[in-house]
Amino acid sequence: MSRFAAPIAEQIWDMKYRLKDADGTPLDGTVEDTWRRIARALAGVEADPALWEDRFYHALEDFRYLPAGRITAGAGTGRAVTLFNCFVMGTIPDNMGGIFDALKEAALTMQQGGGIGYDFSTIRPRGAEVKGVAADASGPLSFMDVWDAMCRTIMSAGSRRGAMMATMRCDHPDIEAFIEAKRDPARLRMFNLSVLVTDAFMAAVKADGPWELTFGGKVYRTVEARDLWNRIMRSTYDYAEPGVIFIDRINAMNNLAYCETIAATNPCGEQPLPPYGACLLGSINLAALVRDAFEPSARIDAGALDDLVRVAVRMMDNVVDASRFPLPEQAAEAQAKRRIGLGVTGLADALLMVGLRYGSAEAARQTETWMKAIARAAYLASVDLAKEKGPFPLFDAGKFLASGTMRTMDEDVRAAIRAHGIRNALLTSIAPTGTISLYAGNVSSGIEPVFAYAYTRKVLQKDGSRTEEEVVDHAVRLWREKKGDTPLPDHFVNAQTLPPLDHVRMQAAAQKWIDSSISKTINCPEDISFEDFKDVYMAAWDQGCKGCTTYRPNDVTGSVLTVSEQSEQTPAEAPAQVQGGEVVYLSEPLDRPAALEGNTYKIKWPGSEHALYITINDIIIAGHRRPFEVFINSKNMEHFAWTVALTRMISAVFRRGGDVSFVVEELKAVFDPRGGAWMEGKYIPSILAAIGGVIERHLVSIGFIAGEGMGLKSDPKAEVIAVGERPRKACDSCGSYDLRMIEGCMTCASCGQSKCG
Repeated sequence: MSRFAAPIAEQIWDMKYRLKDADGTPLDGTVEDTWRRIARALAGVEADPALWEDRFYHALEDFRYLPAGRITAGAGTGRAVTLFNCFVMGTIPDNMGGIFDALKEAALTMQQGGGIGYDFSTIRPRGAEVKGVAADASGPLSFMDVWDAMCRTIMSAGSRRGAMMATMRCDHPDIEAFIEAKRDPARLRMFNLSVLVTDAFMAAVKADGPWELTFGGKVYRTVEARDLWNRIMRSTYDYAEPGVIFIDRINAMNNLAYCETIAATNPCGEQPLPPYGACLLGSINLAALVRDAFEPSARIDAGALDDLVRVAVRMMDNVVDASRFPLPEQAAEAQAKRRIGLGVTGLADALLMVGLRYGSAEAARQTETWMKAIARAAYLASVDLAKEKGPFPLFDAGKFLASGTMRTMDEDVRAAIRAHGIRNALLTSIAPTGTISLYAGNVSSGIEPVFAYAYTRKVLQKDGSRTEEEVVDHAVRLWREKKGDTPLPDHFVNAQTLPPLDHVRMQAAAQKWIDSSISKTINCPEDISFEDFKDVYMAAWDQGCKGCTTYRPNDVTGSVLTVSEQSEQTPAEAPAQVQGGEVVYLSEPLDRPAALEGNTYKIKWPGSEHALYITINDIIIAGHRRPFEVFINSKNMEHFAWTVALTRMISAVFRRGGDVSFVVEELKAVFDPRGGAWMEGKYIPSILAAIGGVIERHLVSIGFIAGEGMGLKSDPKAEVIAVGERPRKACDSCGSYDLRMIEGCMTCASCGQSKCG
């Protein structure tokens, strides 16, 4: 019997989490092997590894505890990757040398697969004097462009493109340019943007008062606070960015306010972190803990939840010791505070299974109850770890217990911490779980509502044929198994019908017992008025949220996962079906035939003693010729390492299928800081760009792309096509149009690819 509830779950495991040899041969024979690999790796730091390996395996079994993707894919593999998901980089100095040192650190972190956050408020504004060079500053946005270009060239671990968060304080003189930066669709595509909103600014907005824009003690100009707030709201209404982070609230509630100041978050916003801060993530699958689903006695198994949380905390604490780190500063920060981010997934499904309507007052109260139970279990488990292994090095009982979060904690928990200390400075966070929720059987993601009850997914097979699969929400599938064709009850609601303020209510309820923050998207209807849209953000502020991210589909942002209209049937009578485009998606790499046809091309780079020879071999699928593998050879041994790495990466991409022509544009965009060269009457910015040009000409010659410059562009998510009256965006991984905005992250329902990693 397979542990997977749906084909998509097994395919996600095979593509993203299953350990394979360099040639693609699976080393994890089954998902049980994957669970055993993770359990063994995390138990390896224990005094009694065998005991804890079994307990860890049981927690992972049947997808009850879901470590974040980097842990699932990397633990126990022996590979030089980090198991941490989130990083905030060091404070950017306001000088050229420091800025580019920070850029280098970012590149090293992204090479190992970490999503990173940066506060650009520390860079002087555009036009400010730069002493000693008789010049004016170019401002933080110009350096953000440099970061953006760097990110485009680095592929994150697990074949995920890098994700970055840029923040800027609401009192920085360049804040207006920052707010409107995404109005240019080609700019800062690798960044999520958020404004750091202070308590003083919100007070000024409510009072309709003035607001000073300052840097380095100098007031550059004064604006009306409400006008600036409206500019933030208008940009978000039109372009879905920037998000809003209530930074003073984050610092006031931080358990570590006595020894750190936070000014940035990771890309999805659930982890506010100090300079060089890092956090690992994992989720309790609430849907897997419901007993007697859809019956009057339906409930979460409280004992199982408590036990699972305690084991999960121990596993996550062990990750701090088992993981590598891109930078020594990150390792030191993690060891000093031992921050973890335990959250949940499947909340909406669990609510449906116990008979509650997501967004209702009753559902919010139940969510708060479950979150408190998780927080209590997590904190008490960390106290037990402190008894056994010692508290985190920067623990100070008096200061820790006086922090914002701890002031609301139950007295028995406070007493235990006072007596024994605590192993982990912060313990709870709700992260994006788009891919791992699919892997766990398409449970609802994080604390988001169910997006669609079911949708149809088209899968391209090796022989060129396409099959259709129905992907059904976990709770809906269980309902069908128990109740047959009985219509779904009225309390089954989804993101298409949920009022935005119900989203806010749920986020606020969960936030009360989350000591870090929450990654959540508040879906707004396209026709929501601007005034009602602003009310969503003000409600988030008034109800105690630490931030707010919305998504309103429109002609600029594109529609997200089109759901069919059921004109004569209510949602309870007919689950919504996704109307997807043709998905070019392969569940596993193509097999190599014994013989392939191809061509070899020669590049003589000016100034180089030896030529490069590039061989591109093709495969025939369904009568069409497509690239399959690349080899690059040269007598110049200085090129050996990078040419081998390049050919392996490109060949791996080619074998996955889909529209792989983006490789061409990525290579053509690489520039050499020493300068390019003129070849055949054209300026080529680097030898890599020249290789990209050769591949492009080959793809044109075999009919894979129509002509030079006609390949998929470097940012596939920017490509918009018309479907009916509204544009839709294609997934850059599989080409489908089944994208959805979840937890601040564009996520593909067909292949699980997520911008935010």
